[in-house]
Amino acid sequence: MPQFSRRLAPRSVTQVQPPLEFIAPDLDLTVVNLVRRALPLWMRFKTPLTRVEAENVEQLAHLYQQFQSGKVRLLLAFRHPSVHDPICVGYLLHYLMPKVARQQGIRLKAPTHAHFIYDRGIPLWAGSLAGWLYSKLGGTPIHRGKLDRVGLRSARDLFANGAFPLLAAPEGATNGHNETVSPLEPGIAQLGFWCVEDLIKGGRSEKVLIVPIGIQYRYVTPPWKALEKLLSDLEADSGLSDGMNDESGRTREGHLYHRLYQLAEHLLTVMEEFYTRFYHQPLPTTAAKSSEIEGVSPGSNAEFAVRLEALLNVALQVAEQYFNLQPKGSVIDRCRKLEQAGWDYVFREDLHLETLSPLGRGLADRVAEEANLRIWHMRLVESFVAVTGKYVLEKPSAERFAETTLLMWDVITKIKGGNALNRPKLGKQCGYVTIGQPISVSDRWDTYHSNRRAGKQAVSDLTQDLQTALERMIF
Repeated sequence: MPQFSRRLAPRSVTQVQPPLEFIAPDLDLTVVNLVRRALPLWMRFKTPLTRVEAENVEQLAHLYQQFQSGKVRLLLAFRHPSVHDPICVGYLLHYLMPKVARQQGIRLKAPTHAHFIYDRGIPLWAGSLAGWLYSKLGGTPIHRGKLDRVGLRSARDLFANGAFPLLAAPEGATNGHNETVSPLEPGIAQLGFWCVEDLIKGGRSEKVLIVPIGIQYRYVTPPWKALEKLLSDLEADSGLSDGMNDESGRTREGHLYHRLYQLAEHLLTVMEEFYTRFYHQPLPTTAAKSSEIEGVSPGSNAEFAVRLEALLNVALQVAEQYFNLQPKGSVIDRCRKLEQAGWDYVFREDLHLETLSPLGRGLADRVAEEANLRIWHMRLVESFVAVTGKYVLEKPSAERFAETTLLMWDVITKIKGGNALNRPKLGKQCGYVTIGQPISVSDRWDTYHSNRRAGKQAVSDLTQDLQTALERMIF
């Protein structure tokens, strides 16, 4: 199954490229069946997953039956903590749901598949074969950093008219955290209202529903030894002494937290100095200076959060200044705008490359290479944006230790120029999928349709309700 969105940089760019073409959905049931058959083997040999379990599957089976009988249109909105989420959802749809349906006497027509929305950037780092496969599986791409009219029109058509329900991740990308839901993008709610509008215009009576789907992972055996080894590697890469033998009277969790926090603070200090010295950005280079803020104690998690927020802001500004972008919106909004700005400098719609002079091509190549270098700053922010000083402290579980340590591995690997695709596997995991109560978009149509202001509020309310539903499924 496809990886719908992952925060990884595309391959290194040194030359200008032709414009990105839209990859139209081209559903091929033969390919769907081949992927379905290969899914258990892929899960076993290419992922750390040993099994996938699910709760409330009977409800999804009933909803799927209603979809197949023309009573409802469904959008399955899943949490996106990991790149393995599509494997879990695929296994749910192709194996767990049909099994439960047979047990409960719910008649479903095969295949129990889903169309899906994926990030147009994935084929840039995964290769053109990924784009072909996603198309044959009925996926449709979207540019996340701009108003992608073609992509939105395709997703809107699949929601209203597709042969299968539509699958999407309202968080927009993985955040690396099992137990934290990133702020949702409003596009999913807007698609829901557009679907209601399209059905009304077509004289159709289906009800439009959004089904929240929670996904979490647990290690089969807590990978403490592997975590200690990974921390030692990161400490060595960062120039810190190995803290393996310095127990200092702490518990194992306390010792690991001390090392993890020390590594994060060291990395923060190094990057503060980097941006201050080489990019001439005003940043506190010591904890003492940042602690002058009222109510923030030196060495506290609050101080760490203040310094991290300032660093992420400066890293984005370095890229925004080059692309002449104003720093508007959330950190994620700014990342998406920067990504699109970079693509606009690399995939040039304003040039005819086949008739471009050698001089013109040389300059265009320089622009593309420089844009790619500037986007590097944004990629660092993407990896570090979900890191906080208190996530592990609040609940020092193996999962939270692993998530935070792996995010720091991402950052250090990108700084070293390594391949962030080769993430370490700390141990075997189980995937847990929870089917939430469906949210009716149709029941909110009258409010949405009443006037422009009410429509915006209806989209906001629906987005918040979906966020709350996903958060409630975290265990």
